Amino acid sequence: MSLDHEKAVQVAKVLTEALPYIQRYVGKTLVIKYGGNAMESEELKNSFARDIVLMKAVGINPIVVHGGGPQIGDLLKRLSIESHFVDGMRVTDGQTMDVVEMVLGGLVNKEIVNLINHNGGNAIGLTGKDARLIRAKKLNVTRKTPEMTTPEIIDVGQVGEVVGINTELLNMLVSSHFIPVIAPIGVGEDGKSYNINADLVAGKVAEAVQAEKLMLLTNIAGLLDKEGKILTGLTTKQVDDLIADGTIYGGMLPKIHCALEAVKAGVASALILDGRVPNAILLEIFTDKGVGTLITNK
Repeated sequence: MSLDHEKAVQVAKVLTEALPYIQRYVGKTLVIKYGGNAMESEELKNSFARDIVLMKAVGINPIVVHGGGPQIGDLLKRLSIESHFVDGMRVTDGQTMDVVEMVLGGLVNKEIVNLINHNGGNAIGLTGKDARLIRAKKLNVTRKTPEMTTPEIIDVGQVGEVVGINTELLNMLVSSHFIPVIAPIGVGEDGKSYNINADLVAGKVAEAVQAEKLMLLTNIAGLLDKEGKILTGLTTKQVDDLIADGTIYGGMLPKIHCALEAVKAGVASALILDGRVPNAILLEIFTDKGVGTLITNK
């Protein structure tokens, strides 16, 4: 009996300590980009789903935007369709776009929706084509080397960038008991589909709904300094300086630029979060023991 009592006391202590954090975020919208390792491990998938359900249950409004690059790559390989990349972006011709839509809008999106619903939530799956949720246009990619007199234009096919977000639809969903789960597929003025980077979509969604927080789940512990130590809290000015001096480079740059743009556009904060940690979202929201790098304008 004493052991059960001790467990109950510990649970009560945890809930009491979480109360100020719950009060801080209740009624606020948080945009979470879900991808990487967190989508591959069964334990992490279920802990993510429970985190999202708990957030909604206590009055916080989560919007989930997901990736699915590895799953797209796997199906393309099985179909003997070769993948080509330019600056980390998958060149997306018509045939590849069909696979992207099947995987992101079908397989991956519905798996996440099912996971959340199985854990007691009310998730609804969307792509940018639903109610023109994500309006897009073709992404123009150029490259210039010192030998070139004019930049080279590179055709990456149906890779897009966000032009606008249907906030009316999102506001209607988040003000109800539904949890939007968004696949990063945009639609052009002509109805053509576009494959868009999930981090960029999450950032634009956060900007459009003026989210309290943008959370980008990654496969790393957070931003590191030149000594390999985690940078836990940064201002946008400090991040700009770290990019300028080369501390932040390579594959992290697109993710960081997305977070920077969101914060500079009015999102209260952005977080590069370690998605390999179970319940990483709850640790960030309901405790002072975060597992990543927080970026603010302050």
